[in-house]
Amino acid sequence: PSSDMELQKMLIDERMRCEKHKTNYQTLKAEHTRLQDECTRVQSELKRMLNDKQTGQEKLQLLLAELRGELLDKTRELEELKLQALTPQRLELVKAQVQQEMEAPIRERFSKLEEEAEKYRSQYNKLRYDFTFLKSEFDHQREEHERILEERKIRYSADLARLERDKEELSTQLQSSDPARDGKRVEALLREKAQLHQRVRGLEAEVAELRAERDSTGAQAENVQRIQIRQIAESQSAVKSEKQSVRMQLERVEKELRSTLEQNTLLTSKLHKAEREINTLSSQLEGMKHTHKLELANVKLECVRARGEVERERDTLQAQMEGLHSDLEVWKAAVDRNKELLSEKERELVRRVQAAREEEIQKLTAVQEEKLELENRLSELEQQKALQEATGNSLKEEWEDRVRAAQLEKKAQNAELNLQVNTLSHSESELMEANGRLRESLERVREELRSARTQMERTQQEAERLVEERRVEWLEEKHKLQEREAELQEKYSQAKGRMQRAALAQKKRKTLTETREKKLLDKIQLLEAKIEELELETRIAKTNPSLSEEQAQLSKRLKEMQRRHSEFRRLLLGNQVISTPVPSSLFIPGPESSFLNLQEEQHQRELSVLRRRLEELENIQQLQLEELTAPQDRDREKDRERLLEPQNGLPDL
Repeated sequence: PSSDMELQKMLIDERMRCEKHKTNYQTLKAEHTRLQDECTRVQSELKRMLNDKQTGQEKLQLLLAELRGELLDKTRELEELKLQALTPQRLELVKAQVQQEMEAPIRERFSKLEEEAEKYRSQYNKLRYDFTFLKSEFDHQREEHERILEERKIRYSADLARLERDKEELSTQLQSSDPARDGKRVEALLREKAQLHQRVRGLEAEVAELRAERDSTGAQAENVQRIQIRQIAESQSAVKSEKQSVRMQLERVEKELRSTLEQNTLLTSKLHKAEREINTLSSQLEGMKHTHKLELANVKLECVRARGEVERERDTLQAQMEGLHSDLEVWKAAVDRNKELLSEKERELVRRVQAAREEEIQKLTAVQEEKLELENRLSELEQQKALQEATGNSLKEEWEDRVRAAQLEKKAQNAELNLQVNTLSHSESELMEANGRLRESLERVREELRSARTQMERTQQEAERLVEERRVEWLEEKHKLQEREAELQEKYSQAKGRMQRAALAQKKRKTLTETREKKLLDKIQLLEAKIEELELETRIAKTNPSLSEEQAQLSKRLKEMQRRHSEFRRLLLGNQVISTPVPSSLFIPGPESSFLNLQEEQHQRELSVLRRRLEELENIQQLQLEELTAPQDRDREKDRERLLEPQNGLPDL
């Protein structure tokens, strides 16, 4: 019974130990489940944190994509604005194009006006040259005529003086001779002289008529010249007034061009100012882009750093979880081994109890030894359990510390993420504000550009309208000037025709007057020769009235002289004047030989005078022949110079 009691006690103790082990196992299992729940909770929190982090990163990526899209839109808008904005090169090209378009018709008009002015200047110079040439020619001809007239006056005065001397000699001879015998002859001579004087008066009347006709033609020519000079003065005044109007229009166009250039400079200054504002805004935008990129890079770095730290923490936690899992598996294996050992021990105990029941006493000592061994083992197991509990508690504390550290780190990361989100939202709001300011400035710049463009278009349209109006006015003025030029050309052609006709008529009248003057001069010379013959006859009749031989000689000499005079007249008048022989009854022979010598000397003097006159006539004919054989181009040039009207008028002919 005592052994049964001991066995019962031992079984009770074993059962108590088993229950204790069960309770420890249950507590360990509950702790393990709690730790597993804690681990799953931590893993779920970690997953949630990772999901939150991933959602935050996705939000950041979306925000970054939106900001990048807005940045691309802003860059595209900026490029469009840059393309729309006028660069200095484009502005210079536009200015050059506008200046070329505005200056081309003005330059063309200026060139046309310069050509017209050059044409009028050349015509004016030509007229002035023609006037100077005509004036010099007229002065030369007038001097020539004056010289010829002076020579003729001198010659005529010499002839008159000689005739006066001859007349005085004849009067003295007549006074010394017998007037009774020569009365009839003298009366006949006086009658013939009176007839000759009448013929001379008739010729002088004709000369006076010719001079009056010449004066009338000169007056007509002067009237024509005055009319032409007045017309030229009117045309010159009209040309001057038109030139003044064209100069005023040119000044007005230059003023308008200067005003348009000033407007263009103002617009260019405004455009440069807008470009500077655009450049400043673009530089601000570039700076904000750069700061945004730096902030995004910093956020990315912070995110990468936080992600690396979280991944490292996750890896460490996963390693710790794997270590805990391995420890739990080891503990589970140890618990299983302990369970197996306990079951084996129970089986062994049952076998031993049965064996003890079979061998109650023989194996009591063995049971006690085994009991001691079991106690030792139980003490070892208790020690191991205590060690396991201590290690579990230390692991639990360490795990709790790690969880708390993870929670604190999570809170810090959440706070840092919240701070980063706040900074990102703040930077986003700043970027939105900056974008709004940039939009406002861009809208303002666009409005200014639109207003400047509209103002430029208005100014360009106004300038085009003004240019078109000026072009229309210039065309009208050009047509008027062309019509005026055609009228002046027609008037000039009419005046030229009138001048040509007047010049031809004047030339004809001049030739007629010259021929008449030559004829009259020839007649005067013939009459003078006749008078000389009559005077010689009277002297001969007075000196030798009785000698018939001398009278015959004198008659022969008279016939010879008549023949010579007729030849002379034929030479002078071209066989037009018929010689009128003096009747022989007028000559009275004289007996003195001295009178013959005197008559011979007088005849020689008369021959020398006639020879000199013939030489002068030959020289005059030679000069006329040279003038007639002059080049035809000089005649045409003289005719043209006579027809052209001078500027300051010609002097009287």
